[in-house]
Amino acid sequence: MHLSDAVDFMDGLLNPAAVGDYPNALNGLQCANSGGLSRVGAAVDACEAVIKEAAESGVDLLIVHHGLFWGGLDRWTGATYRKMRMLVEADMAVYSSHLPLDRHPEIGNNALLAKALGLDRGEPFFSTGGQTIGLHFVEEVSREVLRGHLEKAVGGPVHLAPGGPVLARKIGIVTGGAGADVAKAAAEGVDTFITGEGPHWSFTAAEELGVNLFYAGHYATETFGVKALAEKVAGRFALPWVFIDHPTGL
Repeated sequence: MHLSDAVDFMDGLLNPAAVGDYPNALNGLQCANSGGLSRVGAAVDACEAVIKEAAESGVDLLIVHHGLFWGGLDRWTGATYRKMRMLVEADMAVYSSHLPLDRHPEIGNNALLAKALGLDRGEPFFSTGGQTIGLHFVEEVSREVLRGHLEKAVGGPVHLAPGGPVLARKIGIVTGGAGADVAKAAAEGVDTFITGEGPHWSFTAAEELGVNLFYAGHYATETFGVKALAEKVAGRFALPWVFIDHPTGL
C-alpha cells in the first residue's frame, strides 16, 4: 500500500482541516516517506526516544498525538537534527493528530476514556478553538468509585482535588492538560472534572469553585486515541501495528 492511501483514510476519518487547534499542532502528515508502508506505530509524543524505538521496530508510519513541531520553529541542530536524521534513514512517515483525535466521537481520547469508565450518552462540552472538544455526562456516582474506575482505566494512581460533592452528578472529561481551565469547566455546569494534569493553583481553585478535579495524567489519558487510530489504519490496510510506550509520568 502507499502512504497517500493511509493519509487519505486518516484525513477522511478525522477531518483535521475543519478543527481549530494550537498552531504548532500541524495536524495531518508532518513527515513523508518514500511511499511504501509495512508497519504502523502509535505513540503519544514524536520525541527522540519514541522515534528511535519506532525505527528499531521497523515502523514506517508513526501516528502521534503531539507532533514534531510542538515546541515551535527550531533549528535542525541537536535533538531536532537527530530526530530528522532517524526519520529519513528509517524512511519513516509521521502523522500527527491533536484536537481532531481528542474530540472524535468514536476513537477520540475523551470518548474512549469515558467508555473505559462506563459512562455513556455524553454530550458535547468545553468549547475551544471554535468547537467543543470534551464530553459531559449526567451520571450519579461516588467520586471514590469514580476514582477507582479512573485508576483502572489509566493503569496508575489518580490525584483528586475533592472540592465538589461526594456523589458526583455532572461529570466533564477533557483529556490532557486542561486543569488550568477548571473555572471554565465549572462555568459549563459540571461538579466533577476529569483531565490529565493542571498547574499547582488548579487544586485550590477547584476547592473554591466546588468542583471535584481529577488529575489522571496527561500522558495516561492520551494513549487511547493513537492506539485506536493505529488499529483502524492497520485493520483497513492489513498491516501490523505496535504501541510505543514512553510515559512521562505527568
